[in-house]
Parts: sequence; structure tokens; C-alpha cells
Amino acid sequence: MFLVIFSAFRSGGKPVADKPEVIWAKYCSGCHGEQMEAFADRQWKNGNSDSALLASINNGNAEKGMPPFAATFSDAEKKELVAYIQGGIKNAGKYITQEKMTSPIVKTANNTFKLDTIFGGIKNPWSMDFLPDGEMLVTDRAGKLFLVKANMDKQEIAGVPEVRAAGQGGLFDIKIDPAYPTNSTVYLSYAKAVTSDSGLVKTTAVVKARLEGTMLKDVKEIFEAKPYQKTEYHYGGRLEFGKDGYLYVTVGDRGKHFVTSQSLDNDGGKVHRIKTDGSIPADNPFVKVKGASASVYSIGHRNPQGMAMHPLTGDIWSNEHGPRGGDEVNIVKPGKNYGWPVITWGLNYDGTVLSKLTSKPGMEQPILYWVPSIAPSGMSFVKGKKYKGWENALLVGSLRFKYLNVCYLQGNKIVKEETVMKNVGRVRDVRMGPDGFVYVIVEDPGYVFRLTPML
Repeated sequence: MFLVIFSAFRSGGKPVADKPEVIWAKYCSGCHGEQMEAFADRQWKNGNSDSALLASINNGNAEKGMPPFAATFSDAEKKELVAYIQGGIKNAGKYITQEKMTSPIVKTANNTFKLDTIFGGIKNPWSMDFLPDGEMLVTDRAGKLFLVKANMDKQEIAGVPEVRAAGQGGLFDIKIDPAYPTNSTVYLSYAKAVTSDSGLVKTTAVVKARLEGTMLKDVKEIFEAKPYQKTEYHYGGRLEFGKDGYLYVTVGDRGKHFVTSQSLDNDGGKVHRIKTDGSIPADNPFVKVKGASASVYSIGHRNPQGMAMHPLTGDIWSNEHGPRGGDEVNIVKPGKNYGWPVITWGLNYDGTVLSKLTSKPGMEQPILYWVPSIAPSGMSFVKGKKYKGWENALLVGSLRFKYLNVCYLQGNKIVKEETVMKNVGRVRDVRMGPDGFVYVIVEDPGYVFRLTPML
């Protein structure tokens, strides 16, 4: 039945959505939550009256990534949807409380483990990495960086560049230089804003700096995605080091997919590859292509939110958000085109067909895609023997459904999935610690948990 419905969507058929709960589930929940939890603690910028909500439904918000739905629903459906939203907003806090896990003990097919709280006290932690002594660096999307010590005490790190913490923007990833013991260097990705003739514009940028105690020194920008855009979403922002020693950087399409992801003359919708000083490797695939951005490594991406190097093969794997459906896991190869928006397994948010193509010669197929979207986030490969049956498995966080997704591999194929830690919260990042344990970041309220196997 699902395949029949999905085929009708892709061929342009409009789903019947005469009830507001059906409309919400199909068109709105991917961004705003199944139970409207994204509306809790909301800073209303466009008003929360019935008329303001109706205007938002009709007109959307291009800078924030919300499409217009004026032609999607009837006037009666819109009126009922507004009433449904208003009722849901009143109960959003109650829904969130009911959804949280009630026990720190988690049982899976192969493991039983305990969630140990390592860090808390900030709203939206985004990423983490580990220093050689086991201490942890954690980014806060609001623009702060914290050093977390073994006793869970946290100290704020000074010297972080000014970030644009609005929409989906903020302070993103943190990576430790592979030679950190000798150079004390860290890398940060973030949303950067400048004032132009057309107003405030933003982009994804990367800086490197030396960490001395609780201070970043010699902060230097090494990457700046161009052109800047007015939009506040699809920044990408994941960082990963390859076995070649180069730094890989994801940049989203910034909501301009028809002019970014398939064009080599800009940095949007791409995975980039740079040296640690920001210069370009001579063997980057488009270095000699006239008019191309030399840092581009692969094209045709939408909004890559996770990236990890396979511990055995050295391949760079990434995941990215689709629209309504079509989230992907890919192995990133030099010069390859991953198809967005020419091919996709997803739909526009208003239910219309973005592309009828799911494949095309010269464009890569994903290793895995999700329909409906799970909103994938940070990802990591399991290393070591602490987690029975998970050896070399791929772990992917889900923002939408609030769980950790375990992808079991045979070679480069994902042959089985398992969802664990259900309803733990919006999983933003997952990393392997130097102690061999899995660490997970959960948002709002923000925590870092360690998955400790129980014998």
C-alpha cells in the first residue's frame, strides 16, 4: 500500500488531506515535529494569532526554508489546520515530557547498555571531539565552545569567532587536528554573516586555531563558502579528516538548489576538500576546470549533516537531508555527482513532485535512503570490541524521530538497520571516544551521553 501511495505522489497526484491531523503528519511534521514539539519555547517573529498562522501557511518563509502552501490546501483545510496548530501549541510542552525516555537502561538486539550523563547545561550542543587526555570539546550552536573535564565540570573557551546563531545557523562542528599533540590545533565550522549592499548575508566558514588552556589563539579563517546567501538554512557544516590528511567540509545548498548543487562555479551543495592551511590539494577533481571552485570534491548534495571516515577502507561516508523523504547515506568519491535536485527519492514539502527521476546516468545512487525522512545528523563508525555485534557498524542520529540508528554493514552495503535509544531526544551527533565508548549528543535540553555496555 505504501508503495502505491508513494508512486501516486511521485507522479504528481495530490494526497487526500481533508483532516488537519493528516495534513500535519504529511506536510508539517518533518520540520515541526510529530507532536508540534518544535513549537515549544518558540520565539514568535511573525505572530502566533490565527491570521498570522494563516499568512505563514499561505506565503511560507523563503529565508527560513518554509515553502508556501496557498495552492496546496482548500480554505476550509487551512482554517482547520490553524485551529489544530493552536491547540497543539498549547500542549506542546506536555507532548515533550511524555516522549522522554523514563529509564537509562537500553536494550538492543545484541547489547544492554546504560546511558551515563557526561555533560549538560546548554540548550543545543551540536558537536564534540576529544583531546588526547580524554577531555572533551563541545560546541553550542548559540556560539560557545566548552571544555568538559573528566569530573563533568565545564569551562567556556574564549576566542570563538562571532557566529550567526539564527534559523539553522550557529556554531557547528569541532575537529581536533590529527597532529594535535604537537600543534594544539582545532578546527571549527560555523555560520558567518556580513553586511552587503543587499542587506545581511550568510555562509558556512571554517577556522583553525591553537588551543591554549581555555583560549583559542591565532584564529585564522581557512574556508569560506561562496556566494553568501540571505537564507538561514542548509549550511551543512560537518568536518572530517581523511586518511590523506586533508580536511573535508560539507556545505548545503542554502535553499538555492537549482542554482547551486549542480554548478561548479559556487560552493553550495558540495563536499569540499582542503589542506589544513586552507590551500587546495593539487589532485582535487575540478582544479583544472575553468570557472570551477577548486575546493570542490563532489557535487549534487542537498544538506549534508553527517560525515565519517570508514576505519577499514578510509572512505569518506556522508549523510544528507532530503526534502519530504529521500534522506541519503553516500560514499563520497572525487568528482562524483550525487544527483540533487535532478534525482531524488523525496518530494517538495508541499507534496508536489520536485523531480520524477530517481536515477540518471552519470549520477550516483545512495547506499541507503529513508522514506519518510528521519532527518539524519552526526554519524560515526563503531570501533573496537566493546559493543557486541556492532563492530564496524555505522551509527546515525535522527533529529526527527529522536533515536540512534544502527546500520549493519557487509562491505559497502547496509544490510540491516536497528533503532535504539528511542525518544531519547533530537540526536545531533555521535562519536567514538578514545576510550572505545560511544558518545551521543542530544538537543534541547542538551546532554552528552555515554553508552556504557552492561555485562
